[in-house]
Amino acid sequence: MGTVITIILIVVVVLVAAAALYAYQRRRTEQLQQRFGPEYERTLEESGDRKEALRDLRGREQRRAKLDVHPLSRESAEQYRVEWSGLQQGFVDAPGDAVTQADRLVLRMMREAGYPVDDFDQRADDISVDHPEVAQNYRQAHGVAVAQTQGSVDTEDLRQAVTAYRRLVDALLEQPAELNGRTDIKEQS
Repeated sequence: MGTVITIILIVVVVLVAAAALYAYQRRRTEQLQQRFGPEYERTLEESGDRKEALRDLRGREQRRAKLDVHPLSRESAEQYRVEWSGLQQGFVDAPGDAVTQADRLVLRMMREAGYPVDDFDQRADDISVDHPEVAQNYRQAHGVAVAQTQGSVDTEDLRQAVTAYRRLVDALLEQPAELNGRTDIKEQS
């Protein structure tokens, strides 16, 4: 009788552990879906494998946690706002130049905020952790900027790129202080 009870207890413990593991993994997946939003779906579609996509997103979070990303200073943010305004006004006369300038402006802003900027794909992945709602816009805008250097875009593509860059510029200008581990105050911009 004791052996049967032991076996039943072992089976029950294994089933409970499996259920707990499943519930944990399910909850973690839901957290990643909620945190990354459309970026979760894009990553899943790109990889074609849910486990690989989840590993990628967790890796992004871990990498981002090691970075010293911080809000832009008020002075820098104001300078970038002025520069962005001039860039937008210049779009009418030179849309291609405006896209090139927007790409460079975003690069400078990201560098100043503490994001590594050496590799575009890594930059887009890093920004997706803090600003998943604009990461795909950034990818599209950068794609237009690259295509523009080859002369294969029209004015509408350029307009959409500037609009997409604006979303990222706005997100970088409005970074909360909690990006630097401080949740008690918010940087006023």
